[in-house]
Amino acid sequence: MRYNEQERSISRSFDFMPLGQAIKHAREARGITREQLAEMLDYAPRHIQSIENEGQHPSLQLLVHLVTMFDIPVDAYIHPQHAAQSSTVRLQLDATLALLSEKELSIIEATARALLSARSADNQ
Repeated sequence: MRYNEQERSISRSFDFMPLGQAIKHAREARGITREQLAEMLDYAPRHIQSIENEGQHPSLQLLVHLVTMFDIPVDAYIHPQHAAQSSTVRLQLDATLALLSEKELSIIEATARALLSARSADNQ
């Protein structure tokens, strides 16, 4: 298979929906409207909506700009076989956690440990 054929095959098989949702979630977490983002990037709001909600593939340049702007780690989306078969919710949570400060992360960690402790107590 030639490179262009392989590239097209990968493009057709790549489900962009989870990454689009992570972009949307990160944008909303920062309090940026779709219209504001579209204006900042010089794209139509409808194009941003299609990426976030319909799984439309953005150009590589736009993808890099979005994931850099919102600090979204993309490895789990691009190589899902290397991830622990993460659900969309887990991937979105990972993107959200990347936006938090160390202090905020320590609060989340303490909350998660308390939830696990409560679950353990309920199972006894």
